[in-house]
Amino acid sequence: MFAVLKTGGKQYKVQAGDVLRVEKLAADAGEKIQFNDVLMLGGDAPVVGAPFVDGAAVQAEVIDQIKGEKLIHFVKRRRKHSSKRTKGHRQKLTLVKITDILASGADKSGVKAATGKGATAPVAAAPAAKKAAAPAAAGSDDLTKLTGVGPAAATKLNDAGLTSFAQIAALSADDIAAIDAIKVKPEWVEQAKDLAKG
Repeated sequence: MFAVLKTGGKQYKVQAGDVLRVEKLAADAGEKIQFNDVLMLGGDAPVVGAPFVDGAAVQAEVIDQIKGEKLIHFVKRRRKHSSKRTKGHRQKLTLVKITDILASGADKSGVKAATGKGATAPVAAAPAAKKAAAPAAAGSDDLTKLTGVGPAAATKLNDAGLTSFAQIAALSADDIAAIDAIKVKPEWVEQAKDLAKG
């Protein structure tokens, strides 16, 4: 039996006993982890997920945290400038050994899920969403109506205490310079004045 799992933006076809080098995971050597993003299970009765197979998982044991081979990035600019630049990079990797492939019951296994360094971002994004939702409930304006303000910029404006068009319209040049969270553009102030009126 084999499985196709996804981790670190890459897909791997694995069997029990395989040793993989994957993008850095938040786990120590000797720790048992579980990959829950299984795209396909193969064998006598193949199962293809949409996009993931429900209840399936791949369990592995962390062997070591390693670095990949050194990659050299060399840039030479010809003609008049005659400049060159060399950069080296070694990617941080995690060496894992596949121990088991579970076709079902992955949520009840009790094994720690394999997560990378950036796995804390969704948890950190949840409070920001609550902050953005709270002023909206209190009668604030939809700041994404301003040209060039998307959901992320609207959240930063809310964090800076700007929740309505009237507040943005009342900003002076000194007030704009004092805001560190986001660079407020002068055209936002002009648009906010028009939106605040009607």
